[in-house]
Amino acid sequence: MLAKTFLAIYFLLLILLSGSLKQVQKLLSAHEASYLQSLRNLKKKINLLQSNAGKQATRATNSTCPKLEPPVNGRKLGKSHSVGHEVHFVCDPGFELVGPESRVCQESLTWNGQQTACRYINECASSPCLNGGTCVDEVNHFFCVCAKVFVTMTNTSAATSPDTAAASTMPAATSGPLVRPSRCTITQGTTHCTCEPGYTISGRDSTTCTDIDECELFHNGQAGKLCLHACVNTPGGYRCSCPAGYNVTRDGRSCKDIDECATRQNNCTKDQTCINTYGSFQCVRVDCPKIPNATYVKTSPMRCERNPCSVDNKACSQAPNSFSYHYLAVVSNLSAPRVMFRVSAMRPIGDTLRFSLLGGRQARRHFTVQRSDRVTGQLMLVSPVQGPATLEAEVEMSELERRVPLGRYITKVTMFVSQYEF
Repeated sequence: MLAKTFLAIYFLLLILLSGSLKQVQKLLSAHEASYLQSLRNLKKKINLLQSNAGKQATRATNSTCPKLEPPVNGRKLGKSHSVGHEVHFVCDPGFELVGPESRVCQESLTWNGQQTACRYINECASSPCLNGGTCVDEVNHFFCVCAKVFVTMTNTSAATSPDTAAASTMPAATSGPLVRPSRCTITQGTTHCTCEPGYTISGRDSTTCTDIDECELFHNGQAGKLCLHACVNTPGGYRCSCPAGYNVTRDGRSCKDIDECATRQNNCTKDQTCINTYGSFQCVRVDCPKIPNATYVKTSPMRCERNPCSVDNKACSQAPNSFSYHYLAVVSNLSAPRVMFRVSAMRPIGDTLRFSLLGGRQARRHFTVQRSDRVTGQLMLVSPVQGPATLEAEVEMSELERRVPLGRYITKVTMFVSQYEF
């Protein structure tokens, strides 16, 4: 009986517990639904805020009108492109404004009015020249080309009144390449005359311009001569010229030698060698010397060597072993002392090398020979030479063994001195 009672109580508790669980489950479901709805409402609010922020940012970014460029041949005044602000336009001298002088940035972020432009003013449109003169239009002014009995007068339209817009005329002097009429501007009744570059007003006569002789005026200027050789005055300027055999350099002042040998502007024959000199050229032909008891053969275009001597031919063995020929081109009045040429022994066979200068008084007047090291001698120019001139010098190099001569070698140097110093 007791067991049945406990069993009944157990089932009753189960029934009560099951109902409570269902109530709890319903309560949780309701809370969950409310929570989800709250999340949905929150997301809508966030999206709305983001949308409004984006619109405000877009509005802030696009709160100015597009940038306006200044018209061609004109300027724009004002840098602000915000709503309600104005920009203004002005044209350069010689041009007139076409369109509005100012434009305003509107609420629609567009500019009011039409695009502005600057149009060229033709001062000759009103035919201002008198006495049959021809009007020549230029930027912001004009001038009249008149007959020979009148002087050309110019007018600056931007600086004159309508009463003085017409060009005036005055009797003119005879014109030519070195005399030209001046360009005059009438401003408020006052005449101002100017000349073209290279011309100057002729004394008290302000209507005539004479050529400036730059060659005479700047002959010995602080910056040196205009031209290193010759200056030629031209109408309104000058030019530099060079002597025959030279070209004017790129700077227009100096002279550069023409290499007639490289450019084949010479008349040398096939058996001759072309030597370029300053301002000219020389055709040379090397022939081996003729010395008694010795014969020579050409081993290169500029070198002759002695043929072998017989054992009993003492005179042959005492003759020079070789002759070499060298040609130098120098300018006039070359500064001295100066090394002009060096002679060296490639493989000396003796214990001593001796260098000496051969030739007469002329050679010794301008040259000397010095030793620069144990195996090298050098030909020195000891005094300047005024060109044009041709100088010759012979340098002898002797090899000795215990003061006994072993060989002699002759170097002939020919120096062509130009007429000019450049």
